[in-house]
Amino acid sequence: MLGYIIHDGRDDHNGRMAEIAMSLMADGMKLAGAVQTNQTRAGSRCDVELTILGAGGAPIVISQSLGSGAQGCRLNGDALEGAVVRVAGRLTLGTDLLIVNKFGKQEASGRGFRDLIALAIGEGIPVLTTVAPAYLGAFLDFAGDTAAQLHWWDAADWCRGTRGAAA
Repeated sequence: MLGYIIHDGRDDHNGRMAEIAMSLMADGMKLAGAVQTNQTRAGSRCDVELTILGAGGAPIVISQSLGSGAQGCRLNGDALEGAVVRVAGRLTLGTDLLIVNKFGKQEASGRGFRDLIALAIGEGIPVLTTVAPAYLGAFLDFAGDTAAQLHWWDAADWCRGTRGAAA
């Protein structure tokens, strides 16, 4: 089972995914995965951070500053892969759900969390993610008939309904 929400980049999909994760953990669900926050700190246009669910510790910064004249951030691929390894270490058969903040450019090109999503599905562990319209085609090619489109208002209930699916 692979639930996905299409986001348009104008909604706070990062915050919404974090809220869903926190609500599910408060309900006692065992989660693996990562949620994203975007910070702006002195001397940097932005810092993209991943919080590994249930792991404790500081978030992992997965962006690199391009300098004061830059209009955005650049992904630090090594940091992202480090986050994937940390999440993979938390993925067990007792996991109720894998949350991957987004299926984005890295996943569309075969990197990032893509293999971990496939592993979870193969193990019967449900997955929740978001997808931007630009990557929807690549996502659907990857997901095939395992994907179910969700909306923000029904995503948490869908997740709760999958509890025990991997048992």
